[in-house]
Amino acid sequence: MNHRLTARGKERRRQLMEFAAARFAENGYHPTSVAEIVQGMGVGKGVFYWYFSSKEELFLEILRQAQHELRRRQQQAIGEEPDPLRRIELGIRASMSWLAENRHLFTLFQFAASEERFSPSLRRGQDVAVDDVVRHVKEGIVAGRIRDTDPLVLTHAVLGVTNHLARNFIFERGEPADEVANAAVAFCLEGLSPG
Repeated sequence: MNHRLTARGKERRRQLMEFAAARFAENGYHPTSVAEIVQGMGVGKGVFYWYFSSKEELFLEILRQAQHELRRRQQQAIGEEPDPLRRIELGIRASMSWLAENRHLFTLFQFAASEERFSPSLRRGQDVAVDDVVRHVKEGIVAGRIRDTDPLVLTHAVLGVTNHLARNFIFERGEPADEVANAAVAFCLEGLSPG
C-alpha cells in the first residue's frame, strides 16, 4: 500500500512487521492469521489493512526489508575497503553476525524458498547479493589474488558456504557466529589447501 506515512505511522508499520515476523517464525506463515497479529498488537484490523492489503503483502515486505537490512549491514562492514579479498571476508563476517542476531528472519528465508509465491521475491534479493559479491571476486581475479575461473561459480560457492554454515552451525547447533565466520572465511579464501 502506498500511503504517505507520518513518523508515527512508519513506527506503527515497523511494529506490525516486527511482531508479524516473530509470529511467522514461531508458528509458521500458514497458521498465523491477520486476526492473531492484530490481537497480539492490540489494534484493530483496520490498522493492519491501512498498511498492508493482505498477509501475503506483509510477508513479502518483511522479506524485502530483511534482505535490505542484511545488505546494508554488509555494505557498512565493507565500507571503503580497497582489498577485494578483505571485502569478501568482511561481507561474510557481517552476514554471519546479522543472521545470528536475526534467527527468526533466517527461518522466514528458509520458508520463503520453499513457497512458490514467495521464492521469486527471495530470489530477487539473492540476485542482488550475487551481483554484490561477483564484483569483489572479479576485482580479485584481475588483481591476481583469486584464481582465474568463472567468477559467478566462485560467487555462488562463497554464498553457498556462508549460508550452509550459518544454517547448520549457528541455527541448528547454536555455535557462536564469529567462530562460524572464521571457518567460512578460512574455507572461502584459502580453500582446502593446507597452507
